[in-house]
Amino acid sequence: MAATYSIYVIELSKAIFTENSKFRAANPQYNGVLECLYVGMTSKSPKERFQQHKSGHRNKNGYKISSNIVQKYGLYLRPSLYQHLSPALTRTDALHMEADLALALRRQRYAVWYN
Repeated sequence: MAATYSIYVIELSKAIFTENSKFRAANPQYNGVLECLYVGMTSKSPKERFQQHKSGHRNKNGYKISSNIVQKYGLYLRPSLYQHLSPALTRTDALHMEADLALALRRQRYAVWYN
Protein backbone atom coordinates (compact mmCIF):
# COMPACT_ATOMS: atom_id res chain seq x y z
CA MET A 1 0.00 0.00 0.00
CA ALA A 2 1.36 3.41 -0.98
CA ALA A 3 1.99 6.00 1.68
CA THR A 4 -0.22 9.03 2.02
CA TYR A 5 1.21 12.33 3.16
CA SER A 6 -0.12 14.87 5.62
CA ILE A 7 0.71 18.53 5.92
CA TYR A 8 1.35 19.86 9.43
CA VAL A 9 2.09 23.20 11.08
CA ILE A 10 4.25 23.74 14.16
CA GLU A 11 4.28 26.97 16.13
CA LEU A 12 7.80 28.25 16.76
CA SER A 13 9.10 30.47 19.52
CA LYS A 14 9.20 34.09 18.36
CA ALA A 15 12.86 34.10 19.41
CA ILE A 16 13.63 32.56 16.01
CA PHE A 17 12.82 35.87 14.33
CA THR A 18 15.52 37.74 16.20
CA GLU A 19 18.05 34.89 16.41
CA ASN A 20 17.90 33.43 12.87
CA SER A 21 18.78 35.78 10.01
CA LYS A 22 17.68 33.30 7.29
CA PHE A 23 14.25 32.99 8.89
CA ARG A 24 14.00 36.77 9.20
CA ALA A 25 15.07 37.28 5.55
CA ALA A 26 12.45 34.79 4.36
CA ASN A 27 9.69 36.74 6.11
CA PRO A 28 9.94 40.46 5.28
CA GLN A 29 6.12 40.75 5.58
CA TYR A 30 6.16 39.76 9.26
CA ASN A 31 5.02 42.48 11.67
CA GLY A 32 5.49 40.62 14.97
CA VAL A 33 1.78 40.27 15.72
CA LEU A 34 1.02 36.71 14.59
CA GLU A 35 3.05 33.59 15.30
CA CYS A 36 6.16 32.13 13.72
CA LEU A 37 5.41 28.78 12.06
CA TYR A 38 7.04 25.76 10.43
CA VAL A 39 5.09 23.97 7.68
CA GLY A 40 6.04 20.43 6.77
CA MET A 41 4.80 17.22 5.20
CA THR A 42 5.03 13.66 6.46
CA SER A 43 3.96 10.09 5.80
CA LYS A 44 3.70 9.65 9.59
CA SER A 45 1.19 11.26 11.92
CA PRO A 46 1.88 14.97 12.56
CA LYS A 47 2.37 14.15 16.27
CA GLU A 48 4.97 11.47 15.50
CA ARG A 49 6.79 13.77 13.07
CA PHE A 50 6.85 16.61 15.62
CA GLN A 51 8.38 14.24 18.18
CA GLN A 52 11.03 13.23 15.62
CA HIS A 53 11.94 16.89 15.06
CA LYS A 54 12.22 17.58 18.78
CA SER A 55 14.41 14.53 19.43
CA GLY A 56 16.83 15.20 16.54
CA HIS A 57 15.78 11.92 14.90
CA ARG A 58 18.15 10.17 12.50
CA ASN A 59 17.23 7.52 9.94
CA LYS A 60 18.76 4.02 9.91
CA ASN A 61 21.75 5.33 7.92
CA GLY A 62 22.49 7.97 10.56
CA TYR A 63 21.26 10.87 8.41
CA LYS A 64 19.47 13.53 10.46
CA ILE A 65 15.89 13.86 9.21
CA SER A 66 14.70 16.39 11.74
CA SER A 67 14.70 20.16 11.35
CA ASN A 68 17.17 22.12 13.48
CA ILE A 69 14.65 24.97 13.49
CA VAL A 70 11.91 22.81 14.99
CA GLN A 71 14.31 21.06 17.35
CA LYS A 72 15.40 24.41 18.82
CA TYR A 73 12.28 26.60 18.45
CA GLY A 74 9.32 24.21 18.01
CA LEU A 75 6.61 24.64 20.64
CA TYR A 76 3.59 22.58 19.55
CA LEU A 77 1.40 21.52 16.62
CA ARG A 78 -1.23 23.95 15.30
CA PRO A 79 -3.93 21.58 13.93
CA SER A 80 -6.39 24.43 13.31
CA LEU A 81 -4.06 25.64 10.53
CA TYR A 82 -3.83 22.31 8.68
CA GLN A 83 -6.75 20.02 9.60
CA HIS A 84 -8.80 21.31 6.68
CA LEU A 85 -6.33 19.78 4.20
CA SER A 86 -6.96 16.29 2.83
CA PRO A 87 -4.05 13.85 2.85
CA ALA A 88 -2.05 13.83 -0.38
CA LEU A 89 -1.67 10.59 -2.27
CA THR A 90 1.75 11.38 -3.68
CA ARG A 91 4.88 13.04 -2.33
CA THR A 92 4.77 15.52 -5.23
CA ASP A 93 1.20 16.56 -4.35
CA ALA A 94 2.22 16.96 -0.70
CA LEU A 95 5.18 19.16 -1.63
CA HIS A 96 2.84 21.45 -3.59
CA MET A 97 0.32 21.52 -0.74
CA GLU A 98 3.10 22.34 1.75
CA ALA A 99 4.32 25.28 -0.34
CA ASP A 100 0.78 26.52 -1.02
CA LEU A 101 -0.10 26.51 2.68
CA ALA A 102 3.18 28.17 3.69
CA LEU A 103 2.69 30.97 1.18
CA ALA A 104 -0.97 31.43 2.15
CA LEU A 105 0.06 31.78 5.81
CA ARG A 106 2.73 34.33 4.85
CA ARG A 107 0.08 36.34 3.00
CA GLN A 108 -1.85 36.37 6.30
CA ARG A 109 1.31 37.88 7.87
CA TYR A 110 2.57 34.86 9.78
CA ALA A 111 6.32 34.26 9.67
CA VAL A 112 6.76 30.85 8.03
CA TRP A 113 9.58 28.40 7.31
CA TYR A 114 9.18 25.44 4.96
CA ASN A 115 11.52 23.35 2.83
